[in-house]
Amino acid sequence: MAKKGKIEIDRELCKGCLLCIRACPVKVLEADAKPNASGYCPSKPVNLDKCIACGNCYEVCPDMCIRVYELEDTKS
Repeated sequence: MAKKGKIEIDRELCKGCLLCIRACPVKVLEADAKPNASGYCPSKPVNLDKCIACGNCYEVCPDMCIRVYELEDTKS
């Protein structure tokens, strides 16, 4: 069974390079149309239920604004 995960993005640190969107194998992220305080359109999680906590988004983020959490399986 695939791992379940959760990601958080600090939208004020994100400069909108969108590398994380391309790195996500399950399409959890997309670009936000609303800019942050610096004028960048950051990435945002939209399909959190699909997250598998692979960490690809975290690995490619040059600004270290993404946190990935592996959720515990509650079906034990």
